[in-house]
Amino acid sequence: MTANAINGFLLAAQKWVNHEVTNPLSILVLNLMPTRQNTERQFLTRFSEIGSDAELTFMYPSSHHFRGTSTDLIQRDYVCLDQIRDAHYDGLIVTGAPIETLPFNQVDYWDELEEIIDWSKDHVTECLYECWAAQACLFHDFGVRKHLLLSKLFGVYPAETINAESPIARGFGAGGLLKMPQSRHTGIVLDEDHLPEGLMVDVSSAVTGPIILSADSLHSTYITGHPEYSEGTLVLEYYRDLYEQMPIRLPQNYFIDQDSGTVDYSWKNSSIQIYDNWTKIIANKKVGLSI
Repeated sequence: MTANAINGFLLAAQKWVNHEVTNPLSILVLNLMPTRQNTERQFLTRFSEIGSDAELTFMYPSSHHFRGTSTDLIQRDYVCLDQIRDAHYDGLIVTGAPIETLPFNQVDYWDELEEIIDWSKDHVTECLYECWAAQACLFHDFGVRKHLLLSKLFGVYPAETINAESPIARGFGAGGLLKMPQSRHTGIVLDEDHLPEGLMVDVSSAVTGPIILSADSLHSTYITGHPEYSEGTLVLEYYRDLYEQMPIRLPQNYFIDQDSGTVDYSWKNSSIQIYDNWTKIIANKKVGLSI
């Protein structure tokens, strides 16, 4: 279908073309990634591949001290909470951020993020938190802590356990059909046999731990990876880490041919299905149906 940008750097630079839509879903994206334009394109592309029209509004945390982005530009092309406090959105997505090794309370916009999460309970139909944001919101909502991994979890990993009754996992069977890009140094501390009340593990793997979790009463979905990632994102992160002299291995299950750099874009269909499932949850809740 069609995904339009209400604001953002791509729209301001005329690098994304909007089209006429009818009754689109309104999606607010709190973009915490340093590669903001790439992240905008990734989400706009994903939402143009699903079965619903959508309009994406990009948001920034006003309490954050930006290093690679002009404050004037982000204030011009993004919105902050104070500008939309009285609005309602069909969906909220909070992206990952390269700050996972910091304690949550050392993140300069932590208090604002908690305020946004609390605000969303009354102003958003469904919320989706990805990678670091999933860890942050699981801590906020359930007190789930994170821990440092021995080495970076980096690559594309198949699911091993899928709850077929979960709305977010509809359309996936067993056998690794759901694949998820992962790029993180931390994991969550969670006993899947003794979950906090109200929290469900929908998709999991022994290698990665929980991949997708949900809390229906909080209208929240937590994804520990990056379903929005485009075909070449992981290799760009690999070379970035090499340049910064960080310990890094080639992404797992990513290349068809490492020598030629040919990527196995194996997670594309999974990602489209996940976002399509999420928007169907929104659509059904809007009309008062139970799925």
